[in-house]
Amino acid sequence: MTTAAANVADIEKRTVHKVTRRLIPFLFLCFAISILDRVNIGFAALQMNADLGFSSAVFGFGAGIFFFGYFLLEVPGSALMTKFGARRWISRIMVSWGLVSCLTAFVQNDIQFYCVRFALGVCEASFFPCMAWYLSNWFQTKNHAKAIAGFMIAIPSASAVGSPISTYLLELNLFGLEGWQTLFILEAIPSLILGVVCFYYLTDSIEEAHWLETDEREWLKNIVAEEQAAKAKKKKVSFLTALKERDVLILALGYFAWICGYYGIVMFLPTLVHGLSSTIATTTIGWIIGLMYLLAAFVMYAVGRHSDKVNERRYHVAGCLVVAAVGLVASVYIAQSNVIASLIVFAVALSGAYGAYSPFWAIPPAYLSGSAAAAGIALINSVGNLGGFFGPYVMGYVSTVTGSFDAGVLFLAICMVISAFVVTVLVKQTGKAIDDSKLNVADSADK
Repeated sequence: MTTAAANVADIEKRTVHKVTRRLIPFLFLCFAISILDRVNIGFAALQMNADLGFSSAVFGFGAGIFFFGYFLLEVPGSALMTKFGARRWISRIMVSWGLVSCLTAFVQNDIQFYCVRFALGVCEASFFPCMAWYLSNWFQTKNHAKAIAGFMIAIPSASAVGSPISTYLLELNLFGLEGWQTLFILEAIPSLILGVVCFYYLTDSIEEAHWLETDEREWLKNIVAEEQAAKAKKKKVSFLTALKERDVLILALGYFAWICGYYGIVMFLPTLVHGLSSTIATTTIGWIIGLMYLLAAFVMYAVGRHSDKVNERRYHVAGCLVVAAVGLVASVYIAQSNVIASLIVFAVALSGAYGAYSPFWAIPPAYLSGSAAAAGIALINSVGNLGGFFGPYVMGYVSTVTGSFDAGVLFLAICMVISAFVVTVLVKQTGKAIDDSKLNVADSADK
């Protein structure tokens, strides 16, 4: 290795380390709080449904209608983010959803429940695309899956920590409120605090990153600019054109099927585990589900690292989703006969559903750049997250009609298989990183 190449390698190592240390832990924390505020409804249901007289169908509809608000504002919100900047927009999102999440504690009937959940989706819309787009401006394409896994591991991690906390809060009756009301209020406070911190902590552009040395800023600015120029040269796509891109639309379809299965599991997992045995205490359910999510977090990170290592995305996604489907099918046939085995296959299904995240979200930024990447990610996420309505709704409706979750669980498994097929067979883009050897990396470092 020449002296110049060694110098570039040293700058790259230092820069990636600093950027990772500065951004990933904070975005991880923000995303973890958002996930906690989104899925704590599943634990609240253990008390709230009985207190307010909600059937499984009412709960499933209310849990899922969140995603209609999310869908409607996802793309417009991402367009506004490119105008106002990710820092300001993420801060606005966190403060507004924290306020609405608090209001959930005071619903008295199904209509109020639906309205608050819809409003929560409106407030949180474009949060994930903002963060994914933001990171794509700070990391090379070859590191996208690992970077995305670094903050998206917050999804299972938040549930791993939040599950026992949520069930503990259900046992509290602070200020004369019921446990489920206490849960919503206390778990909303961190988002309000982090929303304010975000405004002052995040950096809008590389040029403003004074926490990097001058040579580190120059190297990062040049390498990211060259990568985005290479993507644009290969395929010029604008914000609006990205919304009509074939692979963007197909990825949205695949994500829709996957999220149907994913949120069907997540929203009803506390209820499913509780139904395995009447002797399992509420707090014990929290610890059991927490361990399941902890396993899912390890799987998610490991899959992201391996996907980057071999530079492959689609088959990593499909493999994880097929594993999730197998776990769901197995749960139907052993749920009534063996509690331990049922818990294991639920954990397998959950891990598979989470493992697909990192390689999947590394695909769009690999061939889209700038505002087109923001648009593509937003559309995929908004259309896909409509599955967050249909999955829980079908589960709740089937349970109410048949008195069993079995048919609903099999529906979720089918959704996972459909998603695996779509991503593997129909998507043309591989999501592979741009070859660094084709970029003027050494020249950029010397500028």
